[in-house]
Amino acid sequence: MAEAELQTFTSIMDALVRISSNMKSMEQELHCPVCDEMVKQPILLPCQHSVCLLCAAEVLVQRGYPPPDLPPEPNSPASSPSTRSPRQARRPTPRTPDRIERVLRTVCGTYPGRRRKDTAPPPMLFPCPSCQQNVELGDKGLTECLRNLTLERIVERYRHTVSLGSVAIMCGFCKPPQSLDATKGCADCRSNFCNECFKLYHPWGTPRAQHEHILPTNNFRPKVLTCTEHEQERLLWYCRNCQNLLCPLCKLRRVHHGHKVLPIAQAYQNLKDKIIKEINYILANQDTVQNQISQLESVITQMEVNSAVAQEQLTQCIRELGAALAERQGALALALEGARNRRLETLSAQISEKTGLLEHAGLMAYTQELLKEADPPCFVQAARVTHNRLVKSIENLQCFSLSADSSFRHFQLDTSKELKLISSLEFIHAPLAPVIDTQKTLAYDQLFLCWRLPQDSTAAWHFSVEFQRRSGATGATWGGTRSPDAAMSWQRLDEVGGTSAVIDRLEMDSVYVLRVRGCNKAGFGEYSEEVYLHTPPAPVLGFSLDSRWGLHADRLALGRGQTYARSVPGLSLLQAADRTLTSCHLTSDLLVADLAVTQGRHYWACSVEPGSYLVKVGVGQEAKLQEWFHLPQDMASPRCDPDSGHDSGAEDGQDLSPFCFLTMGMGKILLPQGHGQSQGQGQSQSQSQIQGGANSQHNSHGNPPKPHTAPLPPRLGVCLDFEKGCVTFYDAHSLRVLWEGHVDCSAPVCPAFCFIGGGALQLQDLVANRSIEEPPPRRVTIQSRPTNLGK
Repeated sequence: MAEAELQTFTSIMDALVRISSNMKSMEQELHCPVCDEMVKQPILLPCQHSVCLLCAAEVLVQRGYPPPDLPPEPNSPASSPSTRSPRQARRPTPRTPDRIERVLRTVCGTYPGRRRKDTAPPPMLFPCPSCQQNVELGDKGLTECLRNLTLERIVERYRHTVSLGSVAIMCGFCKPPQSLDATKGCADCRSNFCNECFKLYHPWGTPRAQHEHILPTNNFRPKVLTCTEHEQERLLWYCRNCQNLLCPLCKLRRVHHGHKVLPIAQAYQNLKDKIIKEINYILANQDTVQNQISQLESVITQMEVNSAVAQEQLTQCIRELGAALAERQGALALALEGARNRRLETLSAQISEKTGLLEHAGLMAYTQELLKEADPPCFVQAARVTHNRLVKSIENLQCFSLSADSSFRHFQLDTSKELKLISSLEFIHAPLAPVIDTQKTLAYDQLFLCWRLPQDSTAAWHFSVEFQRRSGATGATWGGTRSPDAAMSWQRLDEVGGTSAVIDRLEMDSVYVLRVRGCNKAGFGEYSEEVYLHTPPAPVLGFSLDSRWGLHADRLALGRGQTYARSVPGLSLLQAADRTLTSCHLTSDLLVADLAVTQGRHYWACSVEPGSYLVKVGVGQEAKLQEWFHLPQDMASPRCDPDSGHDSGAEDGQDLSPFCFLTMGMGKILLPQGHGQSQGQGQSQSQSQIQGGANSQHNSHGNPPKPHTAPLPPRLGVCLDFEKGCVTFYDAHSLRVLWEGHVDCSAPVCPAFCFIGGGALQLQDLVANRSIEEPPPRRVTIQSRPTNLGK
């Protein structure tokens, strides 16, 4: 029996130790971020962080705000149970006005003693140490902050668990010699009692017997939270928009009109369910948490090793710099010594020469002996050299100058640049995030991505381009909404040289997201902003403009590669200007592609110069185009074409148009209203309708739709579905559909372009035909891995 009791006692003690250790592990969660101690009387800031009331008051005073009016501390004489009797009044007399006045003040925002036009005081800002932001407290300051009663209860349980049996709370009503330990606390009386005193001051059958008893504590809290603006009003509502607790009077305010306001019980249950679900998820993934902790510990160990290696490399680099400086110092010292020796030799020779000019020495003694020669021929023969030496000596005597400079001004070192470099010596940084060039980046037959590094970025040895496909329609990815398969793995192009890359083998009508980052000795830098590119809806059709048909050399010129065309009003238009007062005449020039489409879906793009007068882009049957654009009556007066269909009733038939165009010019594009076959027929029946934008048809059901204009996109895309006879025009940059028409595909159809007046057009070049210039490979020797790389 004793052994069983010992085992039970041991298990109880183990449980107590385990509970105590669990409570101790959460001590950091109970610390105030200001004083870094256990919170006392915590208040809840508008940012949902908690701080001590006294700490918050001290912070506000340090920032220059007046000292706030704080309630007395729980252990102060004003609230100590030893200075008052539980029979005394425990609650101050309510100072609230009548309920009608409170409602008016709440709804109308005014009350006696304050005028409407009074300027509101500046808001009180509190620097929250947890979120590092200035939080606006409101007009009343800390008074509007609710006490965090839940945190107080947790702190109380923590103190009670950690200090089990160590510190006892004494009864406040026992006489001093026989003071007993408190066993209960009364939340209404705000006092601690032993069993006998509790029974004495809470007799059975009296209202005091209904008081709420709690564990003994030195920090009594109010039983319920009340509104800080409306005294004694309980917080019964929760505003989800403002994330604030509301009393019934606060709920009537206009600021909460239209907000999602829930009863506090519903908000309590919803938040509690969420927290239970979250904590259950974390508890169910304890293995993952342990694995991540182990991974972090291994990373810390590896970090220490790498830090030691980096420290050794730093010491080695500084040592090498010192050795290089010492070596350079020796070389400069040898140069200085050599200059000194050369100057010494030069000055010594000059001294010897001057010494020879002294009397009875050197040249003078020899000359005096020479003058003693009496034989003229011998004298002349020997004295010529001496004469020259004397002349030079006299010149040097008259114009004396040092043969060498005694100063060493040219041997001073200017180390300002080197000192500046040494002071700015830092560890190498990875390249900054590249900037995508959206003007050059495009999706055509292939993806072409172009970027550049910021000016203050370090150089990159190479780049890594990553991309992934986002399936679904454009609306599922554009605008920042992720598609369901957004978690797909990224595909990568490693060691890309230069600042551009081409990505091929793409899927049609798909959205690709791309990003790029640079790499150097410090590793990879940050990613650039993600760019979204939409691939064409059909295979890209590559073609050139046909210069053998319909080309007027005096009005139309093709550029190199026959992908650029410019129309200039020539002599025919100037001659027709004489008839502008009596008739309407415009010259039109047509260009077609050098190939025709007989099946499948095809896409191509072009850009029209915004200053163009009128340019029409579309498709048509080559035979019909030749017929309509080269008949004499058509060129003379397009409005009077007998076969235009205006008088034959062709517009009421069901035949498809042999061509379909979209008109643009002067920075605008004409978008016919409606969709389908009738609009395409209206464009095809006469050249006057081609020039007017296919807006002259009438049907039996109502008035014709009115066309409207839109800004000319930088690039225009055209998609032809030969089997369906459908032509769709896109904004090639965003693949947004502009207009859709129909065309007769009973015969081969080719892309066509019509110029009316001056204008220019450029076909989109295939990305595959672009030549990407790559810089020469940069060979670098990394010190940590020495290699022998020859240039």
